[in-house]
Amino acid sequence: MFSGDNELIEKYRFETSRKVINNPKVVSFDWLKSQKMDNVRRLLKEQLLKRFLEMKGNVYPDLIRVFYSNLKFEGNNLVSHVKGVDMEITHEVWVAVAGLKYAGLRINKGNIGVVEDFNKIQYYKSCLKNPHAQVRTCLIGGLKLDERLLALFVTRILTPRGSNHYVLTEEDLVYIYCIMNKFMISWIHIIKEHMQKYMRLSDYHYPYAILISKFLHYFEMNLNGETSELVKSTFEVNNGSLSKMGFTKINGKWVSKDDGQGGSSSGLHAEHGEEDQEDAEGVNMEFPNAEQPATGFGAGTSVGHQGDETPSMTSFESYTVNRLDGFAENQKNLHDLCVSNFQNFDNRFKSMDTRFQTLDE
Repeated sequence: MFSGDNELIEKYRFETSRKVINNPKVVSFDWLKSQKMDNVRRLLKEQLLKRFLEMKGNVYPDLIRVFYSNLKFEGNNLVSHVKGVDMEITHEVWVAVAGLKYAGLRINKGNIGVVEDFNKIQYYKSCLKNPHAQVRTCLIGGLKLDERLLALFVTRILTPRGSNHYVLTEEDLVYIYCIMNKFMISWIHIIKEHMQKYMRLSDYHYPYAILISKFLHYFEMNLNGETSELVKSTFEVNNGSLSKMGFTKINGKWVSKDDGQGGSSSGLHAEHGEEDQEDAEGVNMEFPNAEQPATGFGAGTSVGHQGDETPSMTSFESYTVNRLDGFAENQKNLHDLCVSNFQNFDNRFKSMDTRFQTLDE
């Protein structure tokens, strides 16, 4: 099952085996077509995301954790070892399994500047159903339909996290901006960086359960007798998902339930509760464990909340807020790193206790 390294076995026992696996989410392009969401459907196809977003089937929680426990990054490739099988995820494997290619912008938190003319505050406001609203926090509930769907796909499938799906980070907004403006993104690069981040921090959920399970099939691994879970229909984006987002269907067209009421945040409150309930049901049914901390910007780093009667920011205030954004994010990253290091120390002490106990016996 393992590569023979005792340290990896200890890591799996005391850290990897306890980590939560994100509940997967899928979307059918036929459903998008049936709901006449041709613009979103076309934009996602142009990003070569059709096969990746539609993937579903059995997932293997135990083997997914082993995959992450042994995962290494060698050059452009992912390398792991599961059940005696060496797995090297090359460009050819990405194409065969997920239909993804090494092409497009390599975007991450440190180089968002590669996307020209992007301003997170201005772009977020342009995505709102009420673009004249005063904002302080990038909440997801006030977005127009196309942007709202793309936000769902970004936060739940492309760069999934365990909670806090209703607040958009700057990276989320950049991805939506690029998709809407037809800037090709190197999604393999994004996915690999997301994997690396979430395997590094012990209290973050493991993402991409379906993708990794497809890798296991690609390498013809013997999966007989392995614990598996079928991706449930409740994890598919459908008409009910749109209703939870605050949209309703009138004369064959999806429109906002609060159209004509002068506001755009009412969908958020309904969505917040529904998403939390859905997450809780999924965790109980499939991969039991605790919730993950929010991975987006904190209250000090967000940029918009509709309906607040506050004056528009001057250029100096905007500059100051952006600097505070960076400071708060750096503080959060430092906190996450400290928590992870202390967790590693704790795990090693537990391992030593176990070994001393064995020697005593």
